[in-house]
Amino acid sequence: MRSNQDPVLLQAFAAELKVRRAALEVNQDTLAFAASLNRSFVAKLEVGTTSPSLTSLFRIAEGLGLEPDELVRSVAERYYAEKQTGKRKVKLKAQA
Repeated sequence: MRSNQDPVLLQAFAAELKVRRAALEVNQDTLAFAASLNRSFVAKLEVGTTSPSLTSLFRIAEGLGLEPDELVRSVAERYYAEKQTGKRKVKLKAQA
């Protein structure tokens, strides 16, 4: 079965989650508890090996003290920036 996961989007979410958690100076256990999630699930999110469900996304946002739309907006900004960077890398390789 083919995966429909977007690895760039997973990495954008992982990076945003790590940055937000670090800014709060909390570990994965603390965030997982605040979000009513399992710590191992939070760890998988932070390395980009899985994506959150809508319920998990809302719980994570709440655990981080954010509104879900703020978290999604931040992830989207990272995602689109990375996609642009990736496109520039491909163009540079093609020119070489």
